[in-house]
Amino acid sequence: MQLLNDLFRVVHQYIGGHHWFIFLLLGTGLFFTLYLRFPQIRYFNHALRIVRGKYDKKGDKGDTSHFQALATALSGTVGTGNIAGVALAVHLGGPAALFWMLVTAFLGMCTKFVEVTLSHKYRDFDEKGMVAGGPMYYMKKRLNIRLNNGKFIKTGYWFGGFFALATILSSFGTGSLPQINSISNAIFATFGIRHVITGAVMAILLALIIIGGIRRIARVTEKLVPFMAIVYFLGAVAVVISNHQNIIPSFISIFRDVFTGTAAVGGFLGAGFAFAFNNGVNRGLFSNEAGQGSAPIAHAAAKTHEPVSEGMVAILEPFIDTIIICFLTGMVLLSSGVWNQKVPNQFQKTDIVVLAGAYDENDAADVAAIRNYLHNKDGIPLFTGTLQVEEGEIQGDHALLHARSLAENIRIKKGGVAYTGEIAVVDGSVMNSSGDIIITGNSLIHSAPLTTMAFTRSFLGNSGKYIVALGLLLFAFSTAIAWSYYGDRAITYLVGAKYVILYRIVYVAAFFVASFIDTTIIWNLSMLTITFMAIPNLLGLLILHREVKQTIGEYWLSFKKEYPVDEDPKK
Repeated sequence: MQLLNDLFRVVHQYIGGHHWFIFLLLGTGLFFTLYLRFPQIRYFNHALRIVRGKYDKKGDKGDTSHFQALATALSGTVGTGNIAGVALAVHLGGPAALFWMLVTAFLGMCTKFVEVTLSHKYRDFDEKGMVAGGPMYYMKKRLNIRLNNGKFIKTGYWFGGFFALATILSSFGTGSLPQINSISNAIFATFGIRHVITGAVMAILLALIIIGGIRRIARVTEKLVPFMAIVYFLGAVAVVISNHQNIIPSFISIFRDVFTGTAAVGGFLGAGFAFAFNNGVNRGLFSNEAGQGSAPIAHAAAKTHEPVSEGMVAILEPFIDTIIICFLTGMVLLSSGVWNQKVPNQFQKTDIVVLAGAYDENDAADVAAIRNYLHNKDGIPLFTGTLQVEEGEIQGDHALLHARSLAENIRIKKGGVAYTGEIAVVDGSVMNSSGDIIITGNSLIHSAPLTTMAFTRSFLGNSGKYIVALGLLLFAFSTAIAWSYYGDRAITYLVGAKYVILYRIVYVAAFFVASFIDTTIIWNLSMLTITFMAIPNLLGLLILHREVKQTIGEYWLSFKKEYPVDEDPKK
């Protein structure tokens, strides 16, 4: 598992974690924002009217209403990224990472408008009469190369096939595995229920819902999404108000270090600009999925006679998902102060790095060396050999990093008692041959546990953790529901609707197994699968930019004829 985790991490460094992908993602959003003259602002009110059903017509083809399509798409994006993902971004990049998440969301509002418009325009209907849509369909129909003799090279077919395959992989890496993993971790931390029990119960519920297809999914999500958003919103506001004295300093910290990075403070060892920028953008993409091409699959099912109106509905997604919910989570983390505090916790082995020698976080040179290692993976010697442990304490001078912080008060147990024996370590990593030892101590925490801790720092007290547990349960479960639909539409594109049932069986089985797999490896897998979807989709959008603008223009000409006094589209 450690080798597999390292492989995911290394590959991600050259794809999603590299500057070129960040610039492709933000550059696409910025290009369309300027090219279409800020549609995320100009069309915002119009999008609200469409969602309310003001322009609906009888006889429009599709499986869901505008609101149901939005709710289904939101259920796919409002998930662990809003609770665990924001915490991970702040943990890695400091408060400045939250700023880049917000920038990604603002530009993503435009990207999502474009990708949903194109995907809805070229949607199909499968052999069962259900809508089959998504970026793979516009790719298949519009990204073919025309030769001088008039013949076509079916490059679009292969583009679409690659995207569909990536969607299937991402349905596990984004929709299934990290969602149930976060749920089971939160339920175990809050209620002490074993991971495997949580996984079994949730897998059964998931199977009962997704068997009914998009119509049942839409009926569930249109009720679930508003409820879960309201509960989480009220709980988060309660935490921020309880720490009202920190609201202004926390807000300022988001913008203060945007271009300089965050200095070392508390247990946080610091993060440079590039690290905060990369992690903010990556976590922003994981949260709202703008440019990834997933949401257009849900929006393709909406009942409408033309594509642009559904594209406008999609503008609301990143706004709700990231600019409202993620920002609020970020303020909870910052105002509560837990993001840079070491707390007692059980260490995950894949999050541990054993250093060859002792280090002191009060020594500026030691902090600089560790920070360089955390950002560049070099410049510091890692321990290889055997750690000697007596009565639960490591002998000799060996510093341990856990969750990117120097661990303190380390205790090692096995079978519930203090461990005496040896622990094998290779290049700083604790080997699985060490058995079922449990390592605890004080360190930073990240992901869902960090947000859970933050919610207890208010007048809610320990009851705050129940809000996070409920929020994670509902957010993550709804995401798993939506992604099952994305995956089965990709299966339909590749091999036909008759194989969808087989995909659903595998999806539910993987959902169950992921409930008791280490969190770190799942996050690294999810970051990788996201980029495999986003790259072909972003390139396709840029290639078809003129068609997008023409389609929008045709929509407004038709709209002004039908509703001549309703509104000015230029506002």
